[in-house]
Amino acid sequence: MSFFIKSKPVNGLARFSSDNRRKRKAEPTSSKNEEVTSSEDEGDDESDHNLNEQSSEDEHETAQEKKLRLAKIYLEEIEREEQRRLQDKEVSKEIISERLKTDHLKQIGKYRITIADKYQGVDQSNYKILKCREQHNTITCLCLSSDDNWIFSGSKDGIVVKWSLKEHKKLGIIPFVKVNVGEVKGHTGCIYSIAISTDTKFLVVGDTSNLIQVWDPHTLQHISTLKGHKKPVTALCIKHNSHTLYSASNDRSVRVWTLDEMAFVETLFGHQDGITSIDVLNSDRPLSSGGRDGTVRLWKVSEESQLIFNAHPGNIDCVKLISDQSFVSGGDDGQVSVWSCLKKKPISCVKAAHGFDASNNQPLWISAVTSHVHSDVIASGSHDGFIRLWKLENKFLQITKLFEIPVTGFINALAFSSDGKTLIAGVGRDHRLGRWNTVKSAVNSIHIISLQINDP
Repeated sequence: MSFFIKSKPVNGLARFSSDNRRKRKAEPTSSKNEEVTSSEDEGDDESDHNLNEQSSEDEHETAQEKKLRLAKIYLEEIEREEQRRLQDKEVSKEIISERLKTDHLKQIGKYRITIADKYQGVDQSNYKILKCREQHNTITCLCLSSDDNWIFSGSKDGIVVKWSLKEHKKLGIIPFVKVNVGEVKGHTGCIYSIAISTDTKFLVVGDTSNLIQVWDPHTLQHISTLKGHKKPVTALCIKHNSHTLYSASNDRSVRVWTLDEMAFVETLFGHQDGITSIDVLNSDRPLSSGGRDGTVRLWKVSEESQLIFNAHPGNIDCVKLISDQSFVSGGDDGQVSVWSCLKKKPISCVKAAHGFDASNNQPLWISAVTSHVHSDVIASGSHDGFIRLWKLENKFLQITKLFEIPVTGFINALAFSSDGKTLIAGVGRDHRLGRWNTVKSAVNSIHIISLQINDP
């Protein structure tokens, strides 16, 4: 029996039919009826004719011609990106060739950079703490835009705050609203999850209302509402360089959505308890942790199968991909474990990574993990008063502590900037999913930690 249930037709019509798309495009963009002159009508007819010709050409395009066309578009995009990176200097064929090689290695999970030995510690002069009066309750989640310009944080207040990473100030909020009738202006429950697309076109937020709200990250205007989960949405992630969304919930399911169509695609079943975390990189293989069911699952969506990793003996709270072939996990047993997607057991782990609870002598719960993607550096957080950075050595078979960063409170979310020079932490007085313990001296805030890197 397959664990995958695909979306069913509605009223006998397929969700993604071309007829439906054409109907949506034909709808007027304005409710006002404006008079159009005859010359403008002729121009519209001509443009429609050109569009029909283009559509007809696409229909007769062979598979090989389509691949060639998409490859040319991809090369043009790479050239534009490299020109921006080099400040409009001439881009050589060698640079493009190296970029193509890097992208290919990332796609197959074999790209790796060695940077851990360059980390020297924390640059205290550039250490910033962001807080605002609207978000006075525990920070539960955060995400960072791909260009490292914005941070979005969610809290138990039901509020999303947009921050400027460079200017260290608040840019706007998505408010909490008690009654959500008609036009959506904010969230109606505690926010558990947040994610942003690579092209910064969509910001998705999940909360205790069982809904996923889609926002424009530039204007913070509402775009759409995705319905389907039967319990709170606890984790969200968007595949890199795409608009494929994966959502996880306490209803024990992972759902796949397309943000281009704002439509449901399919449901992935297998977890036996509420899902606590989910992550994805370049491939269609999201990784999820099943909380108290003690498993981590790697979903092979295109193959309609899954890999099951029987991970920690207790609750698994967080997972993060290092590459498409390896990942890190943390749970209430206090272990930080590193895995290869080719093996069922961890290839390395640190037991009691954040020490022991003085009241019961039990290992402290790992509440957040992250990785500097495709590198040998990971970070973990608990509520022992420190964030710890770790170095992965000997093909990830050994984990060595680099240094620790004093931070008071529950570390509920961690994220590296794209260059690895900044670590962002979401801090609260209690755990993001409950109030089993409280650190009364903590301040609910975002910590922007500048890291000293010896970069010759």
